[in-house]
Amino acid sequence: MNDLEQLYQQVILDHNKSPHNYGHLPSCNRTADGMNPLCGDHITVELELNGDIIKDVHFTGSGCAISKSSASIMTTIVKGKTMEEADRMFEQFHHLVTDDTIDVSDEGLGKMAVFAGVKEFPARVKCASLAWHTLHAALHGENEISTES
Repeated sequence: MNDLEQLYQQVILDHNKSPHNYGHLPSCNRTADGMNPLCGDHITVELELNGDIIKDVHFTGSGCAISKSSASIMTTIVKGKTMEEADRMFEQFHHLVTDDTIDVSDEGLGKMAVFAGVKEFPARVKCASLAWHTLHAALHGENEISTES
């Protein structure tokens, strides 16, 4: 494992151990639940939207280290963004974890780049993307359970 992979692994472990924005958001005005039935990961994303700006975002739930750290990083980077910006980030993240042709250094992915290696483990792609799919559902008023099959 090279130094960059070790750094990425440590960032994932750190976010799993001490997730950012974990807990209920009393001021939320949008929410969605997501579940990965294959591994049991479950997440609820709560948003406070002010117009089309994500004023605040939190998550609760349980899951593996990849699922939890993905939710933690996602909530950190979408806070303060517009819905359109968050949708673009959702697309970027999806390509990052599924497309072998993505050059992480050229994509401007920021903190999302730590999940670049997930695509090598297809079963883990669903773990990493669950929070993002749930965010997308919350943004677009789809509060029913968003399952990744």
